[in-house]
Amino acid sequence: MKEIDSKQIDAWKKAHGDVFKVEVDGKVCYLKKPDRKVLGAASVLGKNDPMKYNEVLLENCWLDGDEEIKKDDSLFLGVSSHLAEIIEIKTAEIKKL
Repeated sequence: MKEIDSKQIDAWKKAHGDVFKVEVDGKVCYLKKPDRKVLGAASVLGKNDPMKYNEVLLENCWLDGDEEIKKDDSLFLGVSSHLAEIIEIKTAEIKKL
């Protein structure tokens, strides 16, 4: 894979917000945070096939990286185990008035 420099990472951050680097067995990929649209599609498609949820997230959050991660099952599963970490959920409070 080509080397990703800080200039490229800064450009991604400007365009997408948070950027994540995931490494597995010497392979690397760069991901952005999913939006509601991606999470919704992943949830619908993953309802009957949990792996499909991860496939949709990886494909739609992918910025760059070693393509083998998408194709090799063991690499894919390694990255999949960390996909939940790119989903930010803020804590909300509710008060009865």
